[in-house]
Amino acid sequence: MKVKNIRKFYFDTYALIEIGESNPAYVQYKENVRVILSRLNLLEFAYVLIKEGKKDDIVRIFTDYSKFNVDYDDDVLIKAAEMKFGHLRERLSFIDCIGYIIAKRNNAKFLTGDEKFRHKENVEFVK
Repeated sequence: MKVKNIRKFYFDTYALIEIGESNPAYVQYKENVRVILSRLNLLEFAYVLIKEGKKDDIVRIFTDYSKFNVDYDDDVLIKAAEMKFGHLRERLSFIDCIGYIIAKRNNAKFLTGDEKFRHKENVEFVK
């Protein structure tokens, strides 16, 4: 019996949205993956759902995805602040910087379609 490799990804909010909208490019990330994310991504996703008039979906999304949340310490926040400062021209969000640092700390790829991350190391860029 062949065992499939389980790949580990930090789902950026961009990825959560695309998966929620059934983007065919993201189908491969629905199986045989270990997902991690932070509650901050769920916050961002909730905002998008409210903006799109899908407020009723928020409780289900939080229920489905909360199990993938990872905790982080002050050092992650410091590294995220350093990353944001180091990329001032790109105007990275704090939430993206925190997620990127969490991904690296957890040996996971940062899954996103955000152009600002297209050429960064440790990123799986999918449109």
